[in-house]
Amino acid sequence: MIETTLPGAMPVLVAALLVSLGAGFVRGFAGFGYSALAVSGLSLLVSPSTVVPAVLSLEVIASAGLLRSGLAQMDRRWLRSLLVGNLLLAPVGMALLARLPDDLLRLLLGGMILVCAGYLRATGSRTVPDTAALRALAGGGSGLLNGLASSGGVWAAMLMAAAGLPAATLRATMTVFLLFGGAYALLWAAAFSVGEGSARLLSATTVLWIGLLLPSMWLGVRWGRHRFAQAEQGHFRTQVLNLLIAIASLALVRGLWGWQTP
Repeated sequence: MIETTLPGAMPVLVAALLVSLGAGFVRGFAGFGYSALAVSGLSLLVSPSTVVPAVLSLEVIASAGLLRSGLAQMDRRWLRSLLVGNLLLAPVGMALLARLPDDLLRLLLGGMILVCAGYLRATGSRTVPDTAALRALAGGGSGLLNGLASSGGVWAAMLMAAAGLPAATLRATMTVFLLFGGAYALLWAAAFSVGEGSARLLSATTVLWIGLLLPSMWLGVRWGRHRFAQAEQGHFRTQVLNLLIAIASLALVRGLWGWQTP
């Protein structure tokens, strides 16, 4: 584990920028995934608690740029459930972020998503009923993961894909949710950074990470949006679940590697 809070060597700096570019591409294409991929990739360089607030900030910035189109196509029932779940459980996740070991966080996140996404991928094109209970589960899980690992969008997108939401509706709903959910989680990060003995989740380092990663994220988002316009929409659900499995696998491998490294 590199001890500095920002990458210093040029190869490490380039690696951080490539992580942000790739995660931005996924964000532009799928409508989610920047946070999960960026945190998974950057945690190879620094502690997750160091980069989660910066990545949350970048997620908010990316969503703000797409807000107009998101408002026109979003599903209001899903958005309401996601926002309520985050209102209640994001503070719990943020408190755990400040206290739990980094590699345990990776293992919890990766294992939960891998099991669920793998099951949904194995069921093929079959969908689950779009019920209030499913939306509540999506909201509660996304709130907890948003505070815990800046990855609430991954959980929400998985259940929205399982319910068979159209690609454009899923992307639009995620855009609006990630804007408001990310901003709310950042407020709690600020609260946990105040006072003596606080977790200091927000600091000057957060601003430095934002400035470092913002240009590459912006390029990646534009590239991903262009690819989405050319993609076969009928395969979108499968592509989303494949992406979730890849994200979860990366988190698991990183967590296991760190767990075994003294």
